Amino acid sequence: MLEKINLEKVLFLDIETVPQAYQFDELDEKTAELFDQKTRFQQKEGKTIEEIYGERAGILSEFGKICCISVGFVHQKSTGKEVRLKSYYHKDEETLLRKFTELLNGHYNTPYHLLCGHNAKEFDFPYIARRMLINGIKLPYALDIAGKKPWEVQHLDTLELWKFGDYKHYTSLALLCHIFNIPTPKDDIDGADVARVYYEEDDLERIKAYCEKDVVALIQLFLKMRGDDLVSEGDIHFS
Repeated sequence: MLEKINLEKVLFLDIETVPQAYQFDELDEKTAELFDQKTRFQQKEGKTIEEIYGERAGILSEFGKICCISVGFVHQKSTGKEVRLKSYYHKDEETLLRKFTELLNGHYNTPYHLLCGHNAKEFDFPYIARRMLINGIKLPYALDIAGKKPWEVQHLDTLELWKFGDYKHYTSLALLCHIFNIPTPKDDIDGADVARVYYEEDDLERIKAYCEKDVVALIQLFLKMRGDDLVSEGDIHFS
């Protein structure tokens, strides 16, 4: 069925997140107390709360924030496919979320448009929606799923596609790219480095480049899954 999807109606995306404060001891008293309550189970595993904060704060939407959203567009040409990348990144989360909302409201606002990510139904999509609400932004059509029936939610997830109904199975984007022989030139940083690069190096450009490479890998994986050829390196245009 994937081959019936109009690629030009799909917005491929990935996000990078960081903790709202770099270190646990920088939190105000109430936030620290609530983080302690949120992570009681992990603390039973013998880790300190400071270690848990470093590992988990960025991926919890209540204690983290989005620093970059990268998106990819696939265009059909007479000679093949072309990929274009665009990123929304800013120190002020509300600013980047409002810009991203403008994209969704302006170009991905009908039942015929789709959002696609890897593990995005569990992470990217709900994280973006929650942070929009926290920042006082009205949810765009593509993320406003309340009351919709499952088949009305226009979200694609390459992890879910790979599961084939196996709810216990998790496979990383990197592993899927490896087994499908998809080139992944992510040789600079990985997810564990993002908070350090954000807070210590103040290098959003580096984070953006990392995020865009994930979007390219996502698109190539989706193409493989539907039996298409990969997009050549010369037809991938970074922002």
